[in-house]
Amino acid sequence: MNRMRTTATVLATAGLLTATQLGLAGGAFAATHTPQRAGCPLNISYPTRFYVDSHGWVTNGGLYFGIQNKSTTQSFKRVSFTVTNVKNIRYGSAKATGGRVTQKTSQTVTVSTGTLNKKASLGVRVQTHLLNTHTYRVKFTLHGSGWNCAVNQGTWGN
Repeated sequence: MNRMRTTATVLATAGLLTATQLGLAGGAFAATHTPQRAGCPLNISYPTRFYVDSHGWVTNGGLYFGIQNKSTTQSFKRVSFTVTNVKNIRYGSAKATGGRVTQKTSQTVTVSTGTLNKKASLGVRVQTHLLNTHTYRVKFTLHGSGWNCAVNQGTWGN
């Protein structure tokens, strides 16, 4: 009899946790509008799917935004990549990959490196708070030398 009660309690608790997790964590998809100029040797990385907790924070450490040098022969100097809030996003802490965070506010995150080597990437994972999970948008800005890339690299979001 004790075994049945324990099993029933475990199943009820698991069902409650699953229902709670499903109710609190909402999934989100983002449409992209990132025009890339012909001849630009960089690809922009952005999330296509992410999850938000009940307080509006993106789970799993936040969102990752980055660039990748797709050139096999060229390196680029003084590269910086900025992600700026356009609508309903606030940033928490940020962690860079391939460079360092040079500016971080609740509205803007900039990651930069002195040299972006061939086939290398530069990016930032930033804790993100969505003020509205249905409409949000960021814009990408790219600076550096030795390429034919537009400074304005478009927007991402819903």
